[in-house]
Amino acid sequence: MEQNKPIHRDMTIGKIREICPGADAVLARFFGPGCFACPNSRTKSIEFGASVHGQDVEEVVEELNRLMQENRPER
Repeated sequence: MEQNKPIHRDMTIGKIREICPGADAVLARFFGPGCFACPNSRTKSIEFGASVHGQDVEEVVEELNRLMQENRPER
């Protein structure tokens, strides 16, 4: 995992939602708003979610990492 890329394809959707402010909006856009009611949303990987919803996992991960970078506090 690259240092500047904290989100990766094997990370669970639940973990991503914990560490990435704004992730819900991105996930809802790619997977639909019903994603969060699904029991798999806490325990399955982002790669699993992307495959189930016919999305490119790299595109989803890239957008989530971009969001993380935008929300990173200045040092």
